[in-house]
Amino acid sequence: MRYSNATNYALHTMVYLMMRAKESSVGVQELAEMQNLSPTYLSKILTKLAKAGLIESSPGAKGGYKVSKRKHDISFLDVIHATEGDTSLFECSIHHEGCMIENVMRQAEESMKAGLKSKLLIDIVKEAESRQTEEKN
Repeated sequence: MRYSNATNYALHTMVYLMMRAKESSVGVQELAEMQNLSPTYLSKILTKLAKAGLIESSPGAKGGYKVSKRKHDISFLDVIHATEGDTSLFECSIHHEGCMIENVMRQAEESMKAGLKSKLLIDIVKEAESRQTEEKN
């Protein structure tokens, strides 16, 4: 089981935007350079995050992206669903009622989803800000 690179970039982008929340919007060029990505590729990821209601974009020379959802409400699962969708990771190849293998896999997936839903990006932001403060002192 592996998440796509887009999810990795989306998670990093969200944390970066949350750390810059006090400032105005952040341009796609800055976000792309921060992760050494092409702006075109990152724009596709940003579009998914915007469609999910996690960020908003503002057009124009001073435009860019900023977090639109309350920072304390954004979980890892929110970002994963925005980039990967909400499809099941396992689908039984033998379609029959009450498949015990499928039941085990779905239970495991639900446990994982619950864990990712309980982990908030704001906790990563706080940790990163704490480290930055320690480095300055």
